[in-house]
Amino acid sequence: MLTSLHTIRIWFLIFSVMVASTASADLPNGSQSKRPNILFIIVDDQSPQDLRVYNPASELQTPQLDRLAAEGMVLDGAYHMGSWSGAVCTPSRHMVMSGRSVWHLPNRRGKRAQSNGVRPENVPESLEEFTMAAVFNRAGYDTMRTCKQGNSYDAANEQFTVRHDKTKRGGTAETGSAWHAEQVLNYLNEREANADQDPFLIYFGFSHPHDTRDGTPELLAKYGATNHDDPKSFPPASDDAPALPVNYLPEHPFHHGHPGLRDEENVSGVWKRRDEITIRNELGREFACSENIDHQIKRVLDRLDAMGELDNTYIFYTADHGMAIGRHGLQGKQNLYEHTWRVPLIAKGPGIPAGQRAQGNVYLMDVLATLCDFADITPPETNEGVSFRDVLEGKASTVREVLYGVYCGGTKPGMRSVRKGDWKLIKYDVLESTVRETQLFNLRENPHEFLIEHHSPRVKALTGIEPTADQVDLADDPRYADRLAELESLLHDEMKRLDDPYRLWDQDAE
Repeated sequence: MLTSLHTIRIWFLIFSVMVASTASADLPNGSQSKRPNILFIIVDDQSPQDLRVYNPASELQTPQLDRLAAEGMVLDGAYHMGSWSGAVCTPSRHMVMSGRSVWHLPNRRGKRAQSNGVRPENVPESLEEFTMAAVFNRAGYDTMRTCKQGNSYDAANEQFTVRHDKTKRGGTAETGSAWHAEQVLNYLNEREANADQDPFLIYFGFSHPHDTRDGTPELLAKYGATNHDDPKSFPPASDDAPALPVNYLPEHPFHHGHPGLRDEENVSGVWKRRDEITIRNELGREFACSENIDHQIKRVLDRLDAMGELDNTYIFYTADHGMAIGRHGLQGKQNLYEHTWRVPLIAKGPGIPAGQRAQGNVYLMDVLATLCDFADITPPETNEGVSFRDVLEGKASTVREVLYGVYCGGTKPGMRSVRKGDWKLIKYDVLESTVRETQLFNLRENPHEFLIEHHSPRVKALTGIEPTADQVDLADDPRYADRLAELESLLHDEMKRLDDPYRLWDQDAE
């Protein structure tokens, strides 16, 4: 009997080796038999319009991101959905981690009972156990994270096996973006030294280009900027500073609805100023920080390449939300214009065609389902996102028709937006209903969402941009009354579907 069992074990071992050899025989170096690695890169506060892959006229130079786009897929319609907090990054990063929609999230501390309108029954208990790192840990992945400290989902962040979180917004290697790259490089070096063959998920987050945008001296000089910190004086004017954004305004035509909002009043170097010199200097600082991030990404990708891991790694690049910096007379991230509601999203990896673009119509909450799809992991039952793998592989152009956006971190009910095709609606119900505004844009004809204020001679002289007659808010144009009514109805439907607890002044209470 013992001899028979011994023989069976030997034959089973031989059979297993033969099967493994056969499985990898048709694969170059057996590389495709390995589960893919994932490098998820997220920056803090970056408009798609800052990057040349979205705005060819941008003066920001990011050769590594340009290469990533040339070798992968760019999504033109990626959005963060919105926020119930002035710290827009908080719900945004919760959505990335959990795959849940904006009104189905816990607060930063993981509490289900909240004061922001989220109903406790819409937040699963122990949700952190079903967030990104926890899901990949159970699937046999090694998980590592570096990112800023704070305004994030603490309990989900703690699920990463290796974690190095600090806020680094300085202008040196130790105090700036290079620090985050060093954490990833150290981790990769340790893997190589230990001959670790497990697949990895690396969450590679940066603290920049969020303010304070203290750039390195050489990159500040390149973009004609200074780390200005004196509210009593203006930064020096420089011809090397980036041009004003095409949709710059010296002020927004009505109040944004969040009195005392830090991002609109207290950002060091800007404060309440929206003059040309201040905004161009701040853009220069932002560009200096963003190019530095590009340098750090290259260091990590070069290391992966040297390790032989790059070809088996899916790389995602995005931001937690966009940013205004002078666009529409705004400074922060608490608005629903395209420069702020949208996020950049570039992906590269096995099976993703090179040099392609797609609309996508994705949310950041779709990231978890997509990463799971590429790793052949079943998403957790708590996930509400949709995998956009088919879009990235060129098999579909979008994953949904209608997009919903919200900002109500200030006075309630706040701002709401809905987009379908080329048409977009934004509504404002703020300051105790003293500001009630409706905007309607055709984004194909008016991609920068020009308002009538952009047609003033003073603004045109500053930007050098001459909007066409139809590049305005169309909400009051009787030619588009039916379109307005359609989007108003769509917005109401989305608010109900997504458990938005508020209603605007002209909506049914149900």
